[in-house]
Amino acid sequence: MIEYSNFILTILQILATLFIFVLGVGVLIVIGMYIADVSQTTHAIRRNYPVIGRFRYLFENMGEFFRQYFFAQDREEMPFNRAQRSWVYRSAKAVDTTVAFGSTRSLKPTGTILFVNCPFPTLGKDVVKPKPVTIGVNCRSPYTTTSLFNISGMSYGAISKPAVKALSKGAGMAGAWMNTGEGGLSPYHLEGGCDIVFQIGTAKYGVRDEAGNLNDHKLRAVAAHEQVRMFEIKLSQGAKPGKGGILPGGKVTPEIAKIRGIKVGQDSISPNRHENINNIEELLDMVKHVREVTGKPVGFKAVIGAYGWIENLCKTIHARGIDSAPDFITVDSADGGTGAAPMSLMDYMGLPLQESLPLVIDELARHHLRDRIKVICSGKLINPADAAWALSMGADFVVSARGFMFALGCIQALQCNKNTCPTGITTHDKKLQRGLDPELKSTRVKNYINQMVYEIGVISHSCGVREPRELKRFHCRVITEDGKSRSFQDLYPEYESNERL
Repeated sequence: MIEYSNFILTILQILATLFIFVLGVGVLIVIGMYIADVSQTTHAIRRNYPVIGRFRYLFENMGEFFRQYFFAQDREEMPFNRAQRSWVYRSAKAVDTTVAFGSTRSLKPTGTILFVNCPFPTLGKDVVKPKPVTIGVNCRSPYTTTSLFNISGMSYGAISKPAVKALSKGAGMAGAWMNTGEGGLSPYHLEGGCDIVFQIGTAKYGVRDEAGNLNDHKLRAVAAHEQVRMFEIKLSQGAKPGKGGILPGGKVTPEIAKIRGIKVGQDSISPNRHENINNIEELLDMVKHVREVTGKPVGFKAVIGAYGWIENLCKTIHARGIDSAPDFITVDSADGGTGAAPMSLMDYMGLPLQESLPLVIDELARHHLRDRIKVICSGKLINPADAAWALSMGADFVVSARGFMFALGCIQALQCNKNTCPTGITTHDKKLQRGLDPELKSTRVKNYINQMVYEIGVISHSCGVREPRELKRFHCRVITEDGKSRSFQDLYPEYESNERL
């Protein structure tokens, strides 16, 4: 009996020793994982949340197999579904973007867009690169670019310093431009060497005097930078048509306050419109003034809601003379954006791009201003088909903000309006920012741009044209309420086509 007890005791001691050994090894492994996570720069989540951040990738991979039981389907989530995000992630990482066994996209819902393939698609040897487009032909310093897909307005303040640096360098490597957003020009915008579009918001941050009025001296100082190629007057944006920018005081650091010309730590609330722009005449006056001071192309950005004013704008331009026209118009969609906004405006205000873009294009064409005024298109255009649709409607350029946030590693945590973004993109918390390595992420930005342009080209060549800007409305169809598709050419007949007939 004693021997049996000793045997049991020995076994327990061995098990205890083994448990301690395993526990020790486990602790060492966890410590090793912790050190590896905080020192690597590839994954922002693991760097900001060592060890536990690894579970995100485990669950993401498990979702491929168990999503039908526990997770949303590929096309269910909003504002961007898994299929949309995954394409951007893969493109940014320069990995295979092809899929197998059929599409998960339903072709039945009303509003679904389809492209019409040509029986004799364009051969590779016949493909041409996007042609140069000149904006502001009458300016002292017009802007000529071959860029097709560019970075929309995201201010330094709304996004972090490492995010701005990554976007700037990535855009520079890909030959794209970057819009500053309404927060002014920071050194980090210029650091990457890309072309810059300076946005003048309703608060005129970066080019304002102490009273908030436009300051010509500061305007000239911004224009003196060779990289600053154009100026965009923001009338409204997709996140909140009719309301100005909102930057919580917690994100107004001393550096951001200095760049914007405001006080540290106080909420940065822009007026809901430019106080000196009350009508079309005054809009054209400001366009003319900024162009004369800077010598560079000037346009405006707007969500289209009430649209009669676009026709009046065209008539006023002809009455004043063709040189009074803005050099470009950025048409933004009313289906959200990166900025913080009241839900009532985010959900209900303004027209979606599918209606507003062809409306603006046709109004310009009807008044023979289409060649004079270039059209830039913005609004949830993060995948190649989205951008190809916009080009088929007549847009000259496509810009995106949220697509580039995904390229930087955004996981759609919906924390943009707070200072708690887990990937370091929209926060000024240094601990969270350190997870975003500008060098690595700039390469992903470049990859994303290049893959977008390449696959827009793939769609174009399948439609039988040589380059994306040759796409027309008859190349694109939309599912209607009766379940059948109709050509966009039938829904929105191009004025130029009618004129030829």
